[in-house]
Amino acid sequence: MPKSLTLTARALLFDMDGTLVDSTAVSERIWRAWSANEGVDPEAVLANSHGRRTLDTTRRFTANEDGAVQAYQSIEAQEIAAEDGVIPIDGAKELLDSLPADCWAVVTSAGRNLALRRLAAAKLPLPSVLVTAGDVANGKPDPEGYLLAAKRLGVTPSDCLVFEDTFAGHEAARRGQMRSINRLATPHEHDGPILTIDGYVGVMVLGRDGSVEIVFPA
Repeated sequence: MPKSLTLTARALLFDMDGTLVDSTAVSERIWRAWSANEGVDPEAVLANSHGRRTLDTTRRFTANEDGAVQAYQSIEAQEIAAEDGVIPIDGAKELLDSLPADCWAVVTSAGRNLALRRLAAAKLPLPSVLVTAGDVANGKPDPEGYLLAAKRLGVTPSDCLVFEDTFAGHEAARRGQMRSINRLATPHEHDGPILTIDGYVGVMVLGRDGSVEIVFPA
C-alpha cells in the first residue's frame, strides 16, 4: 500500500487559477471570444495563457504594444466581472484555514483586482502576502514573483514549497530554487514537481518549530 508523504517547509506559496481556484470555464470562454475576434488560433492562445500574465499573452498575439494593452484591459475587465463558475479546488479552503497567516502566500499571474475578486468568489481566505501581475517586472516562468513572496514572508527560497498547475509555474519555482507540488488541472510535462495531487482533501498541516509539516495522504 502506498505511504503518505510528509514534507517540511517554512512557507507555502500557492498559484491561484487552477491551483486554489477553478476558473477554467470563465477564462477559456473569454479567451476564445477574443481569439475569434482577432482571427488567431484559440488553442495556441489558450496554451500560451496558462500560468502567464494576460498582458504577456496579448503581447504575443497582437501586432503592437497599444493593441496588446487595450486587449489586456478588456480581457481583465471581463474576467473581473465574471464570477459565475469560479469555484474553489476541493479542500483548498480547509487547507488554507489551517495554515498560520505568516507562513503562506498567493503568487498569481492575475492582476490584483482580479485576484481579490476570484478569491472572494471562491470564498477562500485572503493571504497576508499576495503577489500579483503588477508587482513584478517579469511574469512566470521567471521566478521573480515567487522570490518576492519569499522575501515578504522573511524566508529563504529553499524553505518554500510551491503549489502550481502549469509548466510556467513549475519552471518559475525551479528557477527560484524552490520545491513544487503539481495540482493536476491540465496535462503537461515537467520533471520538477515532487508530487501530483488532484486537490487538498485529506491534506494535513502540523506545526513544527516555526515550520509546517504538510502530510499528503497515500
